[in-house]
Amino acid sequence: MNSRTDSKEGFVYVAFVIDAFAGRIVGWRASRTAHGGFVLDPLDQALHDRWPVQRGDLVHLSDRGSQYVSIRYSERLAEAGIQPYHRSVGDRYDNALAETINGLYKAQVIHRRGPWRNFEAVEFATVGRLVQH
Repeated sequence: MNSRTDSKEGFVYVAFVIDAFAGRIVGWRASRTAHGGFVLDPLDQALHDRWPVQRGDLVHLSDRGSQYVSIRYSERLAEAGIQPYHRSVGDRYDNALAETINGLYKAQVIHRRGPWRNFEAVEFATVGRLVQH
């Protein structure tokens, strides 16, 4: 899941990996650009947090964003034995959990504590919020 917000320095993108079974964020990263590689760090955090798992026991649900269908990301999922599942465009039911987390993040962190001076301020507020939970 990606979220985007404005700072005086430009956009800040935040990617989250959510464990739907546990109902919590298990990986995240903020970036100044939405390049394909920035979503690999949250995936690796999630795998480290949830390791070991039985191969084939995990399914990765994402929107069809370019970062999540990239060759590097797809290879990393395969290395970890995770089955990718790409929902159909506009399927609001499959995306409800991600949209809820994204909405809460924006309401509780971004809108409540902004305007943002810079990238680091957004990153610091994000980690502070995640540590609280």
